[in-house]
Amino acid sequence: MRRLSVRFSLGLSIVLVMFSKLGNSPAIAQPPQDPQPAARFNADATLVLIPVTVTDKSNRFVIGLQQHDFHILEDGAEQSIANFSGEDAPLSIGLVFDISGSMDDKLRISRQAAIQFLKTMNPEDEAFVVAFSDHAKLVSGFTSDANELRTQLMLLQPGGLTALLDAAELALREMKKARNPRKAILIISDGGDNNSRYTTAQIQSLVREADVQLYAMGVFEPSIFLGMTKEEISGPRLLSEIAEQTGGRVFAASDPNDLPSVATRIGIELRNQYVLAYSPKNGTKDGKYRRVDVKVSEPGGVTGLKCRWRVGYYAPSQ
Repeated sequence: MRRLSVRFSLGLSIVLVMFSKLGNSPAIAQPPQDPQPAARFNADATLVLIPVTVTDKSNRFVIGLQQHDFHILEDGAEQSIANFSGEDAPLSIGLVFDISGSMDDKLRISRQAAIQFLKTMNPEDEAFVVAFSDHAKLVSGFTSDANELRTQLMLLQPGGLTALLDAAELALREMKKARNPRKAILIISDGGDNNSRYTTAQIQSLVREADVQLYAMGVFEPSIFLGMTKEEISGPRLLSEIAEQTGGRVFAASDPNDLPSVATRIGIELRNQYVLAYSPKNGTKDGKYRRVDVKVSEPGGVTGLKCRWRVGYYAPSQ
């Protein structure tokens, strides 16, 4: 989380998307307004897209902000926002599903969570499924057919070790085929890695290079106890370190039965984001990492706003 600059603006319409409980559906209060066409972003190499999630101090989504309420900086230099959307834009989604042996007694509820997430998809969305145990494999390529994805998930059976990092690499590689500019990967797993060829540092580098938000959810033990493997201990931290670079985050559930409602929350979060697009003032094609910061104004009567965003990207190289 980053602290936000404060500037009061009058007459701004704010809508809070509320979650009274994790397992409940959100209630959305929206004032009457003239219908506007949803924004569409073209895949233009000269534009950097930054999805931004804004919440209040009660962790409710804040929608209704306008372009002038946002400021975006690259390496400390303010940028001009070329395109702005507070509307739901089409998504390309990668589901990365853990079928290692430790998931045996959690597989049914994890499948249910993945299927629940698929229910949040829109007709213009597309998704693929990567499953992993000893090795990572693509079980369904990009499709908009949620029934096909559901069928493939139902065929998966648990067993073996956990090649989580290899699965993340495969998902990032498959995401290069996406047709939508907005991209997200959701990892469903219960622990760390014990059988990958790729290292944490390599995956972190690949994530920084990719224009993808990464979310993860799983059943993690609430505290460390004797007998836990080092992978079980390191799993939540590993996923969190990777996700936070992208503006995503990790949702931990101590009870497997919470997973479907967590999946719904992630789906709704992806539907309640702002997308800022800008053409960098630094046009040098040096391949260097550029750090991005986002500041948002707090309207009168609303305080304690927080936001998450993709924290940087690699500039193109010659």
